[in-house]
Amino acid sequence: MTVAHTAALVADVAGETPRRHPVAGPAARRRRGGLAKYLGLTPFALYVLVFLAIPTVLAVATGFFAEDGTFTFANILGIFEPAVLATFGSSFWVSALTAVIGAIVGAFVCYAMLGTKASGALRTLVDSASSVLAQFGGVMLAFAFIAAIGNQGLVTVWLIESFGINLHESGVWLYQVPGLIPVYVYFQVPLMIITFLPALEGLKSQWAEANATLGGTRWTYWTRIAGPVLAPSFIASLLLLFANAFSSYATAAALISQGSQIVPLQIRSALISETVLGRENMAGALALGMIVIMVVVMWGYSVLAARTSRWQR
Repeated sequence: MTVAHTAALVADVAGETPRRHPVAGPAARRRRGGLAKYLGLTPFALYVLVFLAIPTVLAVATGFFAEDGTFTFANILGIFEPAVLATFGSSFWVSALTAVIGAIVGAFVCYAMLGTKASGALRTLVDSASSVLAQFGGVMLAFAFIAAIGNQGLVTVWLIESFGINLHESGVWLYQVPGLIPVYVYFQVPLMIITFLPALEGLKSQWAEANATLGGTRWTYWTRIAGPVLAPSFIASLLLLFANAFSSYATAAALISQGSQIVPLQIRSALISETVLGRENMAGALALGMIVIMVVVMWGYSVLAARTSRWQR
């Protein structure tokens, strides 16, 4: 007699009906596990909703309304004015130039790091410094450059007294759009190191061995094997650097106190200065233009990053 039959017999003798406790099936357990997994994302989802999604929707929506609440396209059409287009052009070329410089310099640093041990002191130092310097921006970075190469900066005065070289002989360029180039490159290079070094580390040694076995040269390896494999990752990192520079505001605001020479400063000017009649919400239209560009850039980055991940499996 089985245990189940014995329990039923005892229950009949006692005049009771045995209670059956249902056992959850695999599907029910998977549902509960899935709910618990998504429940852990709730704080992050709320953070994104409150600090990213809602402000973005409000900023964009204001561009389609006048000050009295009526729907209008006047703000959107204002983006195509020559002065505003010139501002977008300045932001674009500064972001593109600093992204290219940062990507090339960062890629060479990553290549040099391949010859070091992954857990060595030098690799650890470079990784740690890159993580810190990639996030070092805003007013602190602007002040550091002003104190170093400003009109009366330490390096500027030293070059004048020691070699007679005046960095600002042609004008105080540091406080104009050209002055953003060395400042942006300062944090673009570390960001490139962080994003591109894992791709270089993903190159398999068997590929180089196969190339050498078949009589290929080092040039053949980098142009026909490693280059095509790394190209999506390099371009994706380049797009990320462009987006990083294009959306930067605090550093530019601290350096350029007058004028609105790039889009983030143009948005600031539209928010705090006197507005043109009928275009009181021009800041929302400018934000919409920036969002469109950022969405296109980040979409390209995500596509290339997904393609790169296939080679690193």
